[in-house]
Amino acid sequence: MVYDAVGLGNAIMDALVKLEDDTLLAELGLTRGQMHPVDHARWVEIFVKVRNLGIEFHSGGSCANTISTIGLCGAEVIYGGQVGADEFGSHYARSLTASCGRHALHVDMELPTGKCLSLISQKDGERTMLTDLGAAIHLGKLGALAEHVAKARLFHTTGYKFLGGAVRETAFSAVQVAEANNVPISFDVADPFVARTIRADVEALIKDHVDIAFLNREEAEIVTGKPEAEAIAELAGWTDTVVVKLGGRGSVVLHKGERYDIPVFPTKAIDTTGAGDTYAGGFLYGWLRGLPPARCGELGSRLAALTVGQVGAVVRDRAKIAEVKGLVGVE
Repeated sequence: MVYDAVGLGNAIMDALVKLEDDTLLAELGLTRGQMHPVDHARWVEIFVKVRNLGIEFHSGGSCANTISTIGLCGAEVIYGGQVGADEFGSHYARSLTASCGRHALHVDMELPTGKCLSLISQKDGERTMLTDLGAAIHLGKLGALAEHVAKARLFHTTGYKFLGGAVRETAFSAVQVAEANNVPISFDVADPFVARTIRADVEALIKDHVDIAFLNREEAEIVTGKPEAEAIAELAGWTDTVVVKLGGRGSVVLHKGERYDIPVFPTKAIDTTGAGDTYAGGFLYGWLRGLPPARCGELGSRLAALTVGQVGAVVRDRAKIAEVKGLVGVE
């Protein structure tokens, strides 16, 4: 089967819980609004403290969120990553199948499934995350996903895959397969931590391999070493299409020398988890359907607003997605 989009990412199970205030964050020594890398034991320790507050579980990870959004919009997609042979791994596969119709997950028989506990402020939707990457970063081969990448209309991945370990080489292998078969490559830096840690790699990937790049303001400033306005101007020359997300100020789409300023579509913030991933999914769905850059950005922005107005990183209400697609004028 030829897929519209094929994704390779870190398969992370999202556990989402709302907090009335920041008391628990202070007790646990967590910095509000940041991602905290933890091991399996620490993750379980904190999970036990909040599990009675009402937890929602969804398949997560930046790339999976984006690919799921493209799939829920109506495209044919498949996602590859690695989970463990545990309850979270099984739940992840079911959740991914519900949004994408299928998956290409590899199961590690020894390591636990990667997971992210998102502690969401009821006041403003800000999330504080604890992440145990588990089996996700130990994917040592593309396997059957290589065939899918070779035939795809688009290959999408994120900066997390290039941080190190076995999965780094797997990600570079996927890029090579895509290039050898003239498959356009989409890349989301995904986190300022990625931009700081492998800045040179991010720059080289965007300049030498990527056709569509997504960054937020902070990531753009880090990878260029320049303040916002200068960073955006420089990024315009790095590849064909660059999207810089500016949070509440909207986003900028740079396409072959042209600049398009995309507004935000206000909504009451309930949970900011995955808004950037959803934006990328909407943008890429528009791109796959041949929309001009400004309308791709509008679709991404409108879907991101839906994400912020709910709990969870992926908008799964197909009726709402259809309504947004209608506003933008895409099937």
